[in-house]
Amino acid sequence: MTPRTQLRLAAVVAVTSFTAFGADRSAAAQATLDDIEKTVGFVPGFFKSFPDATLPGTWEEMKGLQMNPKTAIPVKYKELIGLAVSAQVPCKYCIVGHTEFAKANGATQEEVGVAVSEAGLTRHWSTYFNGVQLDETKFRADLAKAFDHMKKMDPNAPPPAPATLTDAASAYREIGQAFGEVPEFMKKFPEAGIVGAWRAMRDVEMNPHGTVPPKYISLIGLAVASQIPCRYCIIADTEFAKAEGATAAEVNEAVAMAAHTRNMSTLLNGMQVDEAAFKNDVARLTKPPVKGKNVSRR
Repeated sequence: MTPRTQLRLAAVVAVTSFTAFGADRSAAAQATLDDIEKTVGFVPGFFKSFPDATLPGTWEEMKGLQMNPKTAIPVKYKELIGLAVSAQVPCKYCIVGHTEFAKANGATQEEVGVAVSEAGLTRHWSTYFNGVQLDETKFRADLAKAFDHMKKMDPNAPPPAPATLTDAASAYREIGQAFGEVPEFMKKFPEAGIVGAWRAMRDVEMNPHGTVPPKYISLIGLAVASQIPCRYCIIADTEFAKAEGATAAEVNEAVAMAAHTRNMSTLLNGMQVDEAAFKNDVARLTKPPVKGKNVSRR
């Protein structure tokens, strides 16, 4: 087969594929498009680009998990989880979508920033843990000691005021106070960077008065860790989330949101959805419904 013939065949396949996703939809795909329009008031263009075989299940998962206000995790925090995962894929489409959907469900700009920051910190520690090849058994033992120390602390006592961090020694003192002792992974981290690394962990991940509650910070971290994937971070964030009150259903749902976000990111990027049209669709989806019209924009 000559190169010219190959190009012609590729063009025929492309045109055929476009037609398959366009006018001649399967009954299941058309029923899905009808349900999308019924649910949100119109059919966003990016859904029209999805293959017939993919469209029904993808929509059902989005509607049943991401958009559903009756699941274990409130919609606002599901969107912040989606944003955190999107930010470190990275996926421009999903970043735009989850940011606007989070805001439409009450998230502030600060909460958006904290979710993205937690994604960055999870990537930061995942890179370090894996790069230095931490011993998993020792890592688990350090975590167990830390949780044992935290359980013994008076829950009614006010948290200590953050210390002034001036050098590695001051950072180690505060880390020891928080965990009972300085974990091995903190001892291994270069002294030149430990002040900043600890401050970021303390102020974002361990802040009881942060804009995003600690439970949801840990669920965000778990979601990001699950799709890196980072075994160390999955272990830690799961245990921290549970210690902060997360149920098994919330843990499971956070991981499922990570999976859903990665799936959508792959589809949107792989199908090369028009970015400007996607942003317009998101703007329409987050626009307040017109009075008198019973249209769901969850």
